[in-house]
Amino acid sequence: MFGPEQGHFALALACVLALIQFVVPLWGAHKRNARLVAMAPFLAVSQLFALAISFFSLIICAVRDDFSVQNVAANSAASKPLLYKITGVWGNHEGSVLLWTLILGVCGAAVSTFGRNLPDILRGRVLAVLGGVSAGFQLFCLLTSDPFDRVFPAPMDGQGMNPLLQDPGLAFHPPILYTGYVGFAVPFAFAVAALLEGRVDAAWGRWVRPWAVAAWCFLTCGIALGSWWSYYVLGWGGYWFWDPVENASLIPWLTGTALVHSAIVVEKREGLKIWTVLLAIATFSFSLSGTFLVRSGILNSVHAFANDPARGVFILALLALVIGGSLALFAWRAPSLTSGGLFSPVSREGSLVLNNILLCSICAVVVTGTMYPPFMQLLAGRTISVGKPFFDAATIPLTIPLLLAMGVGTALPWKRAQLARTFSHLFVAAILAAIGLVLCFWKFSGALPIACGALAIWVMAASVTDVLRRIGLGHSSRSEMLARAKSLPRSSWGAALAHIGAGITVLGLCGMSGAQHAIVEIHVGETRSLAGDDWTLVNVHDYAGPNYRAMQADIAVRHNGKLVTMLHPEKRDFTTQNQTTTEVAIHTNFITDLYGVVGDRHGTGADATYVLRLHKNPLAPWMWLGGLVMAIGGAFSLSDRRLRVGAPKRSAARTMAKA
Repeated sequence: MFGPEQGHFALALACVLALIQFVVPLWGAHKRNARLVAMAPFLAVSQLFALAISFFSLIICAVRDDFSVQNVAANSAASKPLLYKITGVWGNHEGSVLLWTLILGVCGAAVSTFGRNLPDILRGRVLAVLGGVSAGFQLFCLLTSDPFDRVFPAPMDGQGMNPLLQDPGLAFHPPILYTGYVGFAVPFAFAVAALLEGRVDAAWGRWVRPWAVAAWCFLTCGIALGSWWSYYVLGWGGYWFWDPVENASLIPWLTGTALVHSAIVVEKREGLKIWTVLLAIATFSFSLSGTFLVRSGILNSVHAFANDPARGVFILALLALVIGGSLALFAWRAPSLTSGGLFSPVSREGSLVLNNILLCSICAVVVTGTMYPPFMQLLAGRTISVGKPFFDAATIPLTIPLLLAMGVGTALPWKRAQLARTFSHLFVAAILAAIGLVLCFWKFSGALPIACGALAIWVMAASVTDVLRRIGLGHSSRSEMLARAKSLPRSSWGAALAHIGAGITVLGLCGMSGAQHAIVEIHVGETRSLAGDDWTLVNVHDYAGPNYRAMQADIAVRHNGKLVTMLHPEKRDFTTQNQTTTEVAIHTNFITDLYGVVGDRHGTGADATYVLRLHKNPLAPWMWLGGLVMAIGGAFSLSDRRLRVGAPKRSAARTMAKA
């Protein structure tokens, strides 16, 4: 039942359904025809069903080792473990595009299911926009990147998967990251629908915000997981290389963070309407642009597919239609949108505006640094590179006021604030930040890590003290505090958690600025010292894995003569792919990572020497722990019924029923 022909047919059927989903509800909304508009949810769910059959068929082909399918023959092998046969489906260009369309179909079905209390015309237009984008990617799949292409004669075995992708972290990184990318299609669709309607109000902000928060949570987890994979798989001791494709995920995260905060102002004060609509368009546009950069071959990256330029031309045309069309619509209809309520610069709204300015400024820096080399190559024929020194020098000075504003913004009221009262609320947080500054002087080296570390503590302290102030700590009885804590909206708890997570991540980044490392070449039994620890190469032995041969080193780490841990890094040779990878060994106590990598072997027998890369990385786990806390904060906000789509309307319906 599930084979290449069935998968190809289901994909073609989904494309037809997506085109109908794009045309019919838009025409029905234009003509105010309720029957045509009502077809949108059915079409969205039907499209998802067809895409699920197509994607499952590709998985079945991989599991059955059907090497008559070009995608399976090029990216799998009979000896590959079952887990990676499944996850390898999206570890290549064709499969990843199919996964992209599947997630987009899930988004459309989710709007159909959870948006039942949206106005019918608005929901129809949103689903129509999602259908149009989905149809574009499905045509891309069918015309230039068909995952079900056949090869004849079928080889006896496949070429195998890139060994670097045979890791649990990277196996699940693409679906999570793509869910973040594609999730921003829903706010984009709401923005286009609002421009077509010519209306943006508080209800629109309330409908958009949960979708933006959900996409932001997934994108945060995806970026953190990718960074963690880079840290523990590639064996270079770092976590972020400012690689162009890494930047392609960071850019929409920055504008998406600004979008989440901007939507709050639309919901609470009906302000920043035009700006929020533009951010929704820009965030999804950057997501699409990242896809184009990965698959066009324009940017050189260890992550890029860079296969066929014809694919890049197709995506470029799709970008021109989606981004150009939405921006043209914005230029036409945005002036007709009414402005929101007025507010003082010193207010919660003002702090969120400053937040947006700084986030978008950092985004502009990253975009410039990422795109400058290819543009110079195109215009002047010069090959240049923009790396870590530029990005650090340009982004950190903008991050410092951003962290300062994050702490102040938690204590500011809406519309207008009194500075004296605001400073009194922040007094305890300021004391804790001053103590943190002393600790950072002791632990960190360099003015910028010390400043950022102290401000990270400031952000966390301000978030905690704001919650404690709101539940009445020091001014209320225990029962009253518990009652207030219970009645405090979950979105407030979620916001505090997200800010605390941001502070934890910044502390981890500052700690890594003081990391120490050494590359040594030693015999078995020899010892080297690093950062107060003694590292001894105890033994090296070879063994055979499922589809590789490995050399494993046993490294004893001692502190003051006492054994701390045994590390077992490996070097693996994959004969089918003729490729070598490293398996890093890490021991962590969540304060410091001891990190070991084994490299080349020189010589044979007792005279053999081995190259080791040794690292001691302070606060390294905090970088990814902070990302997880941020995502949990966003998820906690989504659990608030008042933030979910349609909840206000259901509440209103119950009130009318009681009346």
